[in-house]
Amino acid sequence: MDRKRKLIVVVLISLASAVALSFTAPAERYFEIAKNLDIFATLFKEVNAYYVDEIEPDRLIRTGIDAMLGSLDPYTNYIPEDEIESFRTLTTGQYAGIGALIGNLNGKVVITMPYEKFAANRAGLKIGDELIFVNDINVQGKSVPEISALLKGQARTKVKVQIKRFSEPEPLTFEFAREKISLSNVPYFGMVDEGIGYIKLEDFTPGAGKEVATALKELKSVGAESVILDLRSNPGGLLSEAVNVSNVFIPKNKEVVSTKGKVVEWNKTYKTLNNPVDTQIPLVVLINGGSASASEIVSGVVQDYDRGLLVGSKTFGKGLVQTTRPLTYNSQLKVTTAKYYIPSGRCIQALDYAHRNEDGSVDKFADSLKSEFKTKKGRLVYDGAGLDPDLSVKRAFLSPITISLVSKGLVFNYATEFYYKNKDRITSTSFELTESDFNNFKSWLKDKDYDYTTSVERTLETLEKSAKEEKYYDDISEELKKLKAQVLHNKESDLETFKMEIEQIVREEIISREFFEKGSIQASFKSDESIETSVELLRDKSRYSQYLSRQ
Repeated sequence: MDRKRKLIVVVLISLASAVALSFTAPAERYFEIAKNLDIFATLFKEVNAYYVDEIEPDRLIRTGIDAMLGSLDPYTNYIPEDEIESFRTLTTGQYAGIGALIGNLNGKVVITMPYEKFAANRAGLKIGDELIFVNDINVQGKSVPEISALLKGQARTKVKVQIKRFSEPEPLTFEFAREKISLSNVPYFGMVDEGIGYIKLEDFTPGAGKEVATALKELKSVGAESVILDLRSNPGGLLSEAVNVSNVFIPKNKEVVSTKGKVVEWNKTYKTLNNPVDTQIPLVVLINGGSASASEIVSGVVQDYDRGLLVGSKTFGKGLVQTTRPLTYNSQLKVTTAKYYIPSGRCIQALDYAHRNEDGSVDKFADSLKSEFKTKKGRLVYDGAGLDPDLSVKRAFLSPITISLVSKGLVFNYATEFYYKNKDRITSTSFELTESDFNNFKSWLKDKDYDYTTSVERTLETLEKSAKEEKYYDDISEELKKLKAQVLHNKESDLETFKMEIEQIVREEIISREFFEKGSIQASFKSDESIETSVELLRDKSRYSQYLSRQ
């Protein structure tokens, strides 16, 4: 048996041993584990020996591991040694590199956002710069992960980057030192209205609680009498930081979350450990379908203790806790070990992974299985499907033309060109496009490809296909042609129909060129219905109190 096959068998046997030692189970269960591992090892040996083409052992086993764990839930994952660094970056928000996001734009890898005050920003790299060489390696045609790996390295080591910039006829070269990058959990906080502060929390990596506490203290020092905490599209992170963020707003020694799983010894109740910053300031938490895990713990705590109001749309519904376990050869297993329960006693897990359908799909928990719970003041809340907002705001969907302009990189490219031609006009995040600017944008688009299909057109295509399959097409072909002619989108008219939406997206992108992520966030307030609704709610103290006491 060669080294790779030995490694695979050792890993599998180690996993089985870990399971066997961790739980008390009947002898039959031990036998089933040993039997199936033996079958797997002999099966792999036979495939390796007799399959018609040469196989890649690591790749084949990885496929098997991923498929096996994928049958459990999306959060139980195998992390091989070569992916540990990426996993650590994800969970800690720290890495050593240049401090910039990069992305593929129509086959070109460009700087999409340099982080303020970090190496790339200080060296002079800007949004829209196309990467040509990294340390004398031509990176044109390489993937984003390949280029990202070249940009990262040990702190204080040198990196040389050559870029193409819209405003420059010749490539520019920058040489500077990599550094330790620690990403902020709170990319922006500030005042959105007189007396109303705003905190955007994007992650729950180490320090999230301290950053929210600092933001709240600074907002109060400049006159904030109420605050909006934005957890929209925040996928969560460390459970400990969910406790710390909750602790900013609720008293010491209050239950935040409890975990319950198969290993009884691991079950635990987490309480706040510190004195809060403020337990009285009126609070609105913004949520949506992208708010998950730790975001839902914080939101649930706020709702269960009637500490504030949730505004937006239903959250994702992830009530599962993961634990990282070490494996052999420096690999790791991230495994779901428990469900979490917020103070009212409810678990907000929406998908029932324990009972899959025959085709492998997963259903949400049935409404009939949901249970009623009560907040501290007696408001009814429910488990099993994420968190419902106290005040719903209809989710805004972008039009097909706007999605096309963004996805094809046209808004990004136009913003870059506009910025270099009009730098002197972009002096604050209050910058506005004029009617002439928008007309110039429409002219700029004339030779660009941004075709798209509307939902009505897709419905008609499906109808036409079905009519042909069921032999009805000849009977309705004329009517279908008339309908298609009536709904056939006109890009020129759509640009006018959705002008306000497109103009706002372009405006935010342009402002980001000068004021980076903070500027983009601040510029978005103008068209943000959830923030507008929250401001109105916080202004009306009587209405705010009514929602908190509503039975």
